[in-house]
Amino acid sequence: MSTGDSVLGEADLSLIHALQMAPRASWTQLSSVLGATPDTLARRWDHLTAGGYAWSSLLAARHGADAMLYAWVELECVAGAAETTAVEVSGDACTLGVHQVTGDADLVLLVVCPDLYALDDYLARRIRRLTGVIRSRTQVVTRLHNRPYRSRIEQLTPAQIQLLRGITHGDGRARTPAREQARERAARGRAQLTELDHRIVAELAGDARRSAAELARQCGTSESTVRRRLDALSAGGALHHHCLPAPRFSGRPVWAMVTTDVPPLDVPATVAALARLRQTRLVTSVTGPHNLALALWLRTVDELHEVTASLVRAAPALRIAGTALSLRTHKVGAQVLGPDGRRLHHVRPATPA
Repeated sequence: MSTGDSVLGEADLSLIHALQMAPRASWTQLSSVLGATPDTLARRWDHLTAGGYAWSSLLAARHGADAMLYAWVELECVAGAAETTAVEVSGDACTLGVHQVTGDADLVLLVVCPDLYALDDYLARRIRRLTGVIRSRTQVVTRLHNRPYRSRIEQLTPAQIQLLRGITHGDGRARTPAREQARERAARGRAQLTELDHRIVAELAGDARRSAAELARQCGTSESTVRRRLDALSAGGALHHHCLPAPRFSGRPVWAMVTTDVPPLDVPATVAALARLRQTRLVTSVTGPHNLALALWLRTVDELHEVTASLVRAAPALRIAGTALSLRTHKVGAQVLGPDGRRLHHVRPATPA
C-alpha cells in the first residue's frame, strides 16, 4: 500500500544530495558536479523551496555542558482534537517533530530543551494545559545515537561525491591551507555558541543558503564576521544541517516509531547494526519500560513488517516491543508541513535570553 502522491525527479534528488554535503556551495561550484548550468540549478532549487517540496535549514547542535536534552512525548487527545493540538504544538520552538500516529497515543512529539528543568516547565505549563490533551507520557532520551531527521539520499555517484568534497566545504568557498588549519583548530575543541552565533543560526533555520551579506545586515555585523563564525561553527560540529525533501514527495513518505528492548551490554553493537539500515533515521536510548526508540521513514505501510524483521536479523539481541505509524506528519525539524505534505513555513528556534 503506497501513501505517497509522487516522488521527486532524479535531478531534484541529486541537487538535494549535493546540498546535504555542501549546504552553502555556490551554484557555479555545484554546476561542475551536477552537469547543469548555475541558472538551471538556481531555478530548480527556487521551484522546490517555493513549492514546499524541499528545504535547507541549519539548527544549533550543542555539546558538553551546552548539550540539549531530547525527549519523546506521547499525547492522548480527546476525540477530534488531535489535529488541532498537533497544529498548535507545531508552532512551539522546542518541537522538532510532530506526528499524528496510530496506536495508544494520538500524537508523538520530539522535544528539545536545555535541561530537565526546562522540559518539566514545558510539560507543566504548556502540554498539560492544552485543552485537547487527556494525558501525556514522556521518555527522556538518555543518548542520541545519531542526528535527528538526517536524510540518506544516495543519488550522486562516487565520482561526484569525491569532486564535491574536493572543491568546497560547508560555506561554499574554496578550500585553502589557511582555512583548513582554522577548521582543524576548531574541530579539536567544540565551538561555543555566542549571542551572535545564535542570531545567525536563527536566521538560517528557514533557509540555510541566505547570503553572508544578508545575514550581516540582519544581525548588525560584517560579512567577514559572519563567514568566520560559520567556519568555526561548522568545523566545531556546532551545526545540524537539514537539507530534506518533503517526506510525502521523497519516496519515503511513511514515518514510523519502533520501541525495542535490548540488553544493556548489547546496545553498542545493536545501535551500530541499526544505523546501517537505510530506513533508520534516528536511534535513541530512552527512559521507561523499553530502552531503545527508533524513528524510521518507509516507502509504504507494508514495509513496516519487512523492516521490523530486518531489525531483528541485523541485531539478534533486539526484541520489538511496539510500533506506531504516522497518519500525518505536521513538523520536521523547524519546518511546519501542511495537509498536502508540503512545507508551509518554519518556526524560528528559541535563542538564549
